[in-house]
Amino acid sequence: MTQHPTAPSPEVLAARLAEIRERITGAGVDPDQVTVVAVTKTFPVEFAASAMAAGLVDLGENYAQDLATRADEAEALRLTPRWHFIGGLQRNKVKLLAGRVSLWQTIDRSSLVAELAKRDPGARLLVQVNTTGEAQKSGCDPAAAPGLVDEARDAGLDVAGLMTIGPTGGHHPAPAFEALRELGHRCETAELSMGMSGDYELAVAAGATMIRLGSSLFGPRQARP
Repeated sequence: MTQHPTAPSPEVLAARLAEIRERITGAGVDPDQVTVVAVTKTFPVEFAASAMAAGLVDLGENYAQDLATRADEAEALRLTPRWHFIGGLQRNKVKLLAGRVSLWQTIDRSSLVAELAKRDPGARLLVQVNTTGEAQKSGCDPAAAPGLVDEARDAGLDVAGLMTIGPTGGHHPAPAFEALRELGHRCETAELSMGMSGDYELAVAAGATMIRLGSSLFGPRQARP
């Protein structure tokens, strides 16, 4: 029998969030200017409920079916989080998630722009940019980002900003984050989603307005069934 992990209490999560906010302050940034997206990926809905009780209303999921299931479970509990889709997105999954997602963080190609405009008109999104040059990572080429932003705006979508994932393999993430900040200036977008549990202090120092945190809030990630 699979044993489900126990969700941290709202008090424990509030204490962890307070420590995160202190570290953001230590990086020279006002924590009130940074949105914390609590990544509930692989965790049961009780983790989402506990997060919301601790004041974390922005929740992130990486897989389309998981977000759809979690959203239904949350609705049954009368929870109304703002769901962020933060994983690689397949065009055929847009229909499943339309109307459930508050912010689509991983729009990185024209086909997704067209599908989103069709299935979720006026949707709020971030254009994902591959600022590390790693072939295995999603995201459009930095040179293509301004054009994709314009394309999404022309399609009637609400382009809130840009998103990136820091480098793997021990490389310092600051250059990737700084590159996204410069692109944000060029594209005249307000939001910069960058930084996770291992590098969010560097991200906020580079200009992140949104960070995506899982393990620093909930503990070690559970294996996905």
